[in-house]
Amino acid sequence: MFDELSQKLDSVLGRFRQRGVLTEPMIRDGLREVRRVLLEADVNYRVTREFVERVQARAVGETVLRSVSPGQQIVKIVFDELAALLGDEPPSIAWSPSPPTVVLIVGLQGSGKTTTAAKLAARFRREGREPILAACDLQRPAAVQQLQTLGERLEVAVHAGQPGGDPVRVATDSLRAAQDGGNAVLIVDTAGRLQIDEPMMGELRRIKSALAPHEILFVADAMTGQEAVRIAEGFEEALGLTGIILTKMDGDARGGAALSIRGVVGKPIKFVGVGEGLDDLDRMDPGRLAGRILQQGDVVGLVERAQLAVDQEESEKLQAKVLGDGRFSLEDFLTALKQVQRMGPMEQLVKLIPGMSNRLPAAATDPRRMKHVEAIILSMTPDERRRPEVLNGSRRSRIAKGSGRPVSEVNRLMKQFKEMKKMMKQFKGMRGMLGTSGMMPR
Repeated sequence: MFDELSQKLDSVLGRFRQRGVLTEPMIRDGLREVRRVLLEADVNYRVTREFVERVQARAVGETVLRSVSPGQQIVKIVFDELAALLGDEPPSIAWSPSPPTVVLIVGLQGSGKTTTAAKLAARFRREGREPILAACDLQRPAAVQQLQTLGERLEVAVHAGQPGGDPVRVATDSLRAAQDGGNAVLIVDTAGRLQIDEPMMGELRRIKSALAPHEILFVADAMTGQEAVRIAEGFEEALGLTGIILTKMDGDARGGAALSIRGVVGKPIKFVGVGEGLDDLDRMDPGRLAGRILQQGDVVGLVERAQLAVDQEESEKLQAKVLGDGRFSLEDFLTALKQVQRMGPMEQLVKLIPGMSNRLPAAATDPRRMKHVEAIILSMTPDERRRPEVLNGSRRSRIAKGSGRPVSEVNRLMKQFKEMKKMMKQFKGMRGMLGTSGMMPR
């Protein structure tokens, strides 16, 4: 997400950081580069111009030019203005005081509306609000079946109509079903087209009139750049949007749609799709997203991923072994490795850790390396995993052949595992000292 934009911005801002003294001409030259980077990322021209003007107005002030670290001050200003560009604060859903809250999902065909509707249902359920889905896309072949399949995976009820039927009737029937079933949220998936046309908009206006939705969320494909912004303007003019959901942010999106759409359309981005899984829908947080763009990490995002992916019981067992008897085996290491893999690709996780994005070489986050480590451990016998000290030369040679990896990789893994166990023992000793002194709860 924002890889190319992040790297280019970091390169430009890095020149500011390296200078102990900054002059107004230096700042103007640097911000001219920032402007070029944003335009190359397909950010709207007007949005880019206004952004750079705001940064420059703050950056040439006396406070920055006379500060001890003017470069860091400018980076902070760019961060603040990026966050403001994305939204002043995390947007919220307009919950109805008398359930159900009706959420209308709109957008063009292929933008990911149906999957996004299911992702929203999964998120609302995690938050303690029982959802129901309405399949009102009766135009696209298999759209109803797709939503029903996703509903079964989530164990969420889906109210569906027949292909070619009346979507307004399905919508009103769904609302009654939600009221009768005591559901907190009704999420309505609507039909799209390859482009905006009057039949689609007429249908959406009728559904809006019948349901009086509390939220009308436009689903925009971030891969389409400025085209997504123009399409959002059309939906805003016809329906009056309350918010935007950006999908496919994990793909090769240059960032233009994300940084432009709020400034042009005037509606907040409420959620961001960051993967194909049903849990891969993040609530929009301007500060956190600005931090990711400037390669400052996102610790909150990392914690959220861990909470979703990590098995709590397994985690507690591993913690007990590390802090208890210290019998941490290669089997335990493999369990921990699988938990990390469930959190997502390593290259994505590293970007969420402040300061780590540029420190690790690409090879360290190569997903193939994780697979190689897993293959080596699985080529061992159960006894070898529990007692790695028995791994002599002949055993290591056999494991290398079984995993299809060189003996040097087996040796490197065992060295790293030994160092990890040593570090864990030191951590255990520190915890013991702190615990006896009353500084750390047991």
